[in-house]
Amino acid sequence: MTATSARHRLLNLVQSALLLGLMAALAWVSVTVILGPGTGLLVALGMVAGLFLAPDLSRRMLLSAYRAQRLTGREAPGLIAALAELARRAGLPRTPALYRVPSRLPNAFAMGSPEDSTICVTDGLLEILDGRELASVLAHEIGHIAHRDLWIMGLADVMSRLVSLASWMGQLLVLVNLPLVMAGMVHVPWSVVVLLIFAPTLMALIQLGLSRTREYDADRVAADLTGDPEGLIGALGKLERRVGRFWEDIFLPGRRIPEPSLLRTHPPVESRIARLRALAPSRTLSVPPMAGHAMPALTSPQAQPRFRSFGFYW
Repeated sequence: MTATSARHRLLNLVQSALLLGLMAALAWVSVTVILGPGTGLLVALGMVAGLFLAPDLSRRMLLSAYRAQRLTGREAPGLIAALAELARRAGLPRTPALYRVPSRLPNAFAMGSPEDSTICVTDGLLEILDGRELASVLAHEIGHIAHRDLWIMGLADVMSRLVSLASWMGQLLVLVNLPLVMAGMVHVPWSVVVLLIFAPTLMALIQLGLSRTREYDADRVAADLTGDPEGLIGALGKLERRVGRFWEDIFLPGRRIPEPSLLRTHPPVESRIARLRALAPSRTLSVPPMAGHAMPALTSPQAQPRFRSFGFYW
């Protein structure tokens, strides 16, 4: 690991720890204001315990919902060999299972823990990336798995939901007791009311900041594992162009969508590329070649993006 890479890692770890600590403090204050310390602790422990029990169920449900199909060494020898090598370099005890999702939207995502994980890639991603770029994307997802980012973001989501629940309950209590408050029979500290109103928004912003920090760290890991920052830079550029055009065609044909940086779940691509360019290659061994990565057609047809009452689904 180079000095620049080590500096990036330390910065990302410190930022993640601070953001998680801030979320935990805000969640504790919000919940105990409504439920009290004892009940609030029991609720928090119950929801956190769910993180250890739900992942397998959630993974099966997601894979089924996406109609994902498992890829083996017979169907995609290059992909499987590259994934195994990257997992070995990352020190994972087990190579992640690789699934192919029948969607034209270029995307990749990971699920699970270092001991038992899954990586999914869409047909759209396989179509636009070459072997070098695809290896970098797989390395990025392995970075999330190796550093337990999925569990960290799950914990952040639990705390965010706790705050939202406390806010909803508190505002309901204030509304129910509003006549007594107006008659002066019940006193409600306005500081508590303000906290309950704004706490969910603050939690959401902190959660977005944590997500961006973990993305930066996964980029750094990908560059370390492949020794090829340019591979991920190329993949990011293609994804930005392809996904940007896709959303623009739906919402604002021919125009860029204004997206405040504060509300992005991922850092701006320009910022990610700038950080990657600052990293010197730390390895000289390339991952196994994946030229063409040709595979047989899926038994499930490619899913077209379609609009439903709650948003876009694939």
